[in-house]
Amino acid sequence: MAPIALENEDHTRDADFNKALHGKSANSRAGFSSMWNKDREAHKAASDEYWKHWDNKAANVETEDIRDARKAEYATLTRHYYNLATDIYEYGWGGSFHFSRFAYGEGFYQSIARHEHYLAHMMGMREGMRVLDVGCGVGGPAREIAKFTGAKIVGLNNNDYQIERATTYAAKEKLSDQVSFTKGDFMDSRTKQMSFPTESFDAVYAIEATVHAPSLEGVYSQIYRVLKPGGVFGVYEWLMTDAYDNDNPRHREIRLGIEQGDGISSMVRVSEGLEAIKAAGFELEVARDLADNDDARPWYYPLDGDLRMAASLGDVVTIARMTRLGRFVAHNAVGGLEKLGLVPQGTKKTADSLGRAADCLVAGGKEKLFTPMYLMVARKPMA
Repeated sequence: MAPIALENEDHTRDADFNKALHGKSANSRAGFSSMWNKDREAHKAASDEYWKHWDNKAANVETEDIRDARKAEYATLTRHYYNLATDIYEYGWGGSFHFSRFAYGEGFYQSIARHEHYLAHMMGMREGMRVLDVGCGVGGPAREIAKFTGAKIVGLNNNDYQIERATTYAAKEKLSDQVSFTKGDFMDSRTKQMSFPTESFDAVYAIEATVHAPSLEGVYSQIYRVLKPGGVFGVYEWLMTDAYDNDNPRHREIRLGIEQGDGISSMVRVSEGLEAIKAAGFELEVARDLADNDDARPWYYPLDGDLRMAASLGDVVTIARMTRLGRFVAHNAVGGLEKLGLVPQGTKKTADSLGRAADCLVAGGKEKLFTPMYLMVARKPMA
């Protein structure tokens, strides 16, 4: 197989495109209100650039060359995915773009926060540490972990729109002195490195983000480089389980549905994830699939649509947006807004793809083919 030639970062280009596409909507309220003022031409360009990797590429015709093409352009693929999907994510899920475990009687947002606290606890994060959040989204976990631990958090993100929103939220919560956000890819092709000095962080974490990298060993090696000796890395990784069989059409359809709807160039199995973190040089301390447990409700229940599992009336309202009926209503509302010219063409296509991904995530969870929370905690040796 030919080596993957990754694209170059161009921060000026990305900033100009972000300004053209999103304008001042980064300061708008989350959800539908952020969708109104997008530039139609720039939105079409982002949509075309993302969908060229997926249109007319069904699971039964997928080839290694197609997957390699997605890996080679992972940064652009991921950046434009979040240009298209961020507002929909915030509308449906809130400011922390990840799944969580659910204890008996535990509310949705309480569960999200506990999941973040648990990772910080397992890593031993504390006040005075300088910590890197790899793939920070709009900064929900960074803000929560900063408040929980007292650590100073630097968020890394390759999407300017999300950085702007994250910065706005941090300022609103009076956290600007403790939480900051910087533009950068997991691996710039020119340097093969993240844009941080060697041995500059006490700890690094990633919550359902490094799955976007073209190579887990590659991104884990960069995390190893920026950690100080003795530093700790904790990750909730998206992985196919070792029950996944790529020759099984049903399994492949589930994987591809998740990848397409979530902006992922290529997922790998649990065994490959474990090999990658060890190959990067880490000493693995914890490896556990948190999705494989006896919790009161499964991690995928908000997408599965069983409102009887909601812990409160407030959760019913939150979860209702994510059920199939809630998605049907919202997506058709978006379709109507498209016809009226109030939101850009292609917004409904993105929403529908997210809906398909949700169904594939649920299927992957029920059939034990996929986990969004394979916990790995690893340490960089002292010498």
